[in-house]
Amino acid sequence: MLMSLTSAPARLRWFRSFYWRIATSFVLVMLAVIVAQSLMFSYMISRWNAQDPSRSPRNVASAAAADVAAALEANRRLDLTAHLQSHYGRGPYGVFVVTRDGRVADNGIGRLPPDVLRSVEAVLAGTSPRLQGRRPRLNGPVVTAPVHINGQLEGLVVLPPRRGGVLMTLRRWLSWPGTIVLVLGTVLAAVVVFAPARRRLMALEHATERLGRGDLHVRAPEDGVDEIARVAQAFNRMAHELAVREEALRTSDRLRRQMLADVSHELKTPLTSIRAYIETLQMPEIAGDPERRARYFGTIAQETRRLDRIVSDLLDLARYENGVGTLEPRVFSIERLFQQVAARRERDADARAVTISTNVSDTADQVFADPHRIDQVIDNLVANALRHTPAGGRITLSAMRAGDDVLLAVADTGEGIAPEHLPHVFDRFYKVDPSRPGGAAGSGLGLSIVKVIVERHGGTVRVASVPGATEFTVALPQGTPPLAADQPTSANL
Repeated sequence: MLMSLTSAPARLRWFRSFYWRIATSFVLVMLAVIVAQSLMFSYMISRWNAQDPSRSPRNVASAAAADVAAALEANRRLDLTAHLQSHYGRGPYGVFVVTRDGRVADNGIGRLPPDVLRSVEAVLAGTSPRLQGRRPRLNGPVVTAPVHINGQLEGLVVLPPRRGGVLMTLRRWLSWPGTIVLVLGTVLAAVVVFAPARRRLMALEHATERLGRGDLHVRAPEDGVDEIARVAQAFNRMAHELAVREEALRTSDRLRRQMLADVSHELKTPLTSIRAYIETLQMPEIAGDPERRARYFGTIAQETRRLDRIVSDLLDLARYENGVGTLEPRVFSIERLFQQVAARRERDADARAVTISTNVSDTADQVFADPHRIDQVIDNLVANALRHTPAGGRITLSAMRAGDDVLLAVADTGEGIAPEHLPHVFDRFYKVDPSRPGGAAGSGLGLSIVKVIVERHGGTVRVASVPGATEFTVALPQGTPPLAADQPTSANL
């Protein structure tokens, strides 16, 4: 049966979970994106600092204020715009100078917002700055530096925020590359995490479809130790069990068909003989020959007994295999049982010039089993030995103790059984040589009945054969038999 994932012998550890791997991979991808953006930000900052490593907006404003103060002190009519453009026209900042006399000069980079200009003029006039309208949206702080001449405030150097400065540059650089990194990270996560999982799930799906179409030999790949691998293992176990059951059903169906064919053949043979002799007896020329009529009637009686024996064996075999018949175990003398079987088969043995002898060990005389069923076992084995033992041969019945078992053996001095036939001697209707001369062949059910009866007792039966000797050995397990102390041995059977 299919084993559930939770009832498996080794539980799946959390760090081997497929879902844990997905979550971890996503976290790692997001961390990688954040680190990549941080590295890009640091790179842009370092690049901008490398372009202007020693000058900050405040330092530039202070330097420009000192320079302008010195230039105006030397020449009050100095062209400030030309001066600023010549000295600061190539810098990264827009530099503006607003003087108390109303002059506004710049270095040609950008323009000064009007609200900032009004605020600067108000400061120079010594009044409070008032902004008209909406406040301008700037990219950063306004940096100013006073221009003093002879201790008097003559103007202000103003550095408004750079349009397209470092922050805008960083924002421009981090927007598109960040988006690209996110897209690439998502694709990478799909390739690294989902692609193998999708491939394994598709393989499992393909195996399931093939199994649904009847291919019981298909197997899913079991790579990994996560949930997908465990599902694949469970699927493979299920497919294996289905294949085993399918093979068992095919074997059972084949055996059933073979058994029906064998039963039909075995029953048809005596019925055909009976019908043929009856039709012969109906002929006019046979009616006047009493001797032939008697011989034919004897053959009909013999075939009828054979037919009855086959039907009885079939009923016994079906009853034993289905567990319908109950066992009645008790303690009995195996020596007496051997003697009864030998006496029953004495006439057949004399007719074949075969000797039957017994040999029972003192420790194995008392056996705990169903005596009537064991009698049937020994009788079938002796009947089988008589059919295969030539004239002048010997059949030996023996019993001995081996640990907790009693071993009952029936050995003969026949020609033996070929090795290729030994695995099949207990099969139904199996005959080593159905055309053997010198006696009627058996029904092919005797050894099958022996095997079923012995197994119902919890024992085993085996056969060993070499040219000139064959031995069947029955092992019956012996527990503690409920034998009364005052029960005589003669009453055990």
